[in-house]
Parts: sequence; structure tokens; C-alpha cells
Amino acid sequence: MMDRPPTITFEEAGRLPLPPAPVFSSAEEERQDRKLKLVVAFRLFARFGFDEGVMGHISARDPECSEHFWMNPFAVGFDVIKVSDLIKVNYRGERLEGRGLVHPGGVPLHAALLAGRPDVVCAVHTHSPFGKLWSSTGKRIEPISNEAAMFFERHALYDSFVNGEGAALVEALGRNGRALIMRNHGILTVGKSVDDAVYQFTSLERVCREQIQAQSLGTLTVIDDERARRTASRFDGGYAGWLNFQPLYQSVMAQTQNLTD
Repeated sequence: MMDRPPTITFEEAGRLPLPPAPVFSSAEEERQDRKLKLVVAFRLFARFGFDEGVMGHISARDPECSEHFWMNPFAVGFDVIKVSDLIKVNYRGERLEGRGLVHPGGVPLHAALLAGRPDVVCAVHTHSPFGKLWSSTGKRIEPISNEAAMFFERHALYDSFVNGEGAALVEALGRNGRALIMRNHGILTVGKSVDDAVYQFTSLERVCREQIQAQSLGTLTVIDDERARRTASRFDGGYAGWLNFQPLYQSVMAQTQNLTD
């Protein structure tokens, strides 16, 4: 009888080296990275159909002045936004750089989130199809998969029509929250980098779709609380979100031109 060759265990695989997150030599270098990632996110969202008319916005805190942030100009299509189109504003919604119009719906939301959560670098809210549909159920996400468990005890329900999109929104998100299900409105995510927040949004949109589809099957088996809690905690530091965004980033960079001019 032949001996079986040794195989690696799951625990041993977990100790293999992973790609390092970027380290920037200057605020300007980090700023350019954040702005490019914003543009990649908009192109990606256009590809996925997450855009809806003039609705939807993504922000990135400026690495040098924490009370300033970059975001998309109002009424410019996600599929054509370039780095040069991005505008910089302050918490009062005053345009500091850029030629575009300040987004009247986006600035109050992002200013509140970034001011109220100093740990947040990026916030994402668009009217994506399944996020809107799931938000009409008034339910939280059930941990029916590892992807859904990422949001276990890290998301909340919120009624923006009743409570607005200012301080109450930040309070609902909480100190450790990474997502909101905004009733009859859609979904919102925040992260410790543009990569982190954008990946979480794309994942949450898919999770909403899967929740809707899974409900048609009847009674669901969910991941137990302790395992779901461990899964969610892996994304707390921001690295896991950054890592999972890299294939999406690489795809857009390889297939898209005219991102910066």
C-alpha cells in the first residue's frame, strides 16, 4: 500500500504569507491612492448596475486634513468619473477643490459619518437593486453564509425618512458598525480604507440578493452565533476588506482606460 503524501492543514494554511497592505511615504501619495480607488469604485459600480440617476455617492477622507473629504460631483455618471473630476469639500459642504457641483444629497450624510466616526476613511451609499429590495423587509441580515456573517453584530436598521441622515445616522451605526440597512432606501457601508468600504458594499449587495433568494426555500439554517462572531471580527481591522477588494481593483485597472486624465 502506497503512503499518502503529506497534506497541509487548514491551520497551517492560515499561517502562509499574505499580500501586505500598502504603506505610503507621504500624504500626497496616500491621497492619490484614495482618489484612484474612488474612481475605480465608481467604474465598478457602473459595471454592476449600482448607479441610479443622480443618486449615490462615495467619500474618502483626506489623509492630511481629516475634516476634508473627496467625493463624486453631482450629476456625473459613475462610468465616466475620472480622478480630475473628484471634488474636495469640508464638513459644511463648501467646495475646496474641483470644478464640479457639490452633491446636495451626499454631503450631509458623509459629513456626519466622517465627523462622527474618526476611524472611518470611506463611506459608501448607492441605490443598488438588491440593497433597496432587502431594505423594504425591515429585517437584519441573517448569518446564512460566511459573507453574511461578516455583518453579524456589525450592522443595524435605520429609517432615514424619519430620522434624517445626520447625527442620528451615526448613532444608529454605532462605534463598531460597518453597515446600515436603510429602510425602503438601500444600504450603506463604512471602512478603514476605500478598498475596505467598497468591498463591504459589494459583498453586502450580494448578501441581500442571497437573503431574498434563500427565503424562498423555507426555513434556513444559520451559522451559530460564536462562529458568526469570529467571522465578523476578522474584518474589524480593515485588512480583510482591503485584501478582498484587490481582485476587483485589478479587474477595473486591466479593463478600463482614462481613469486619471
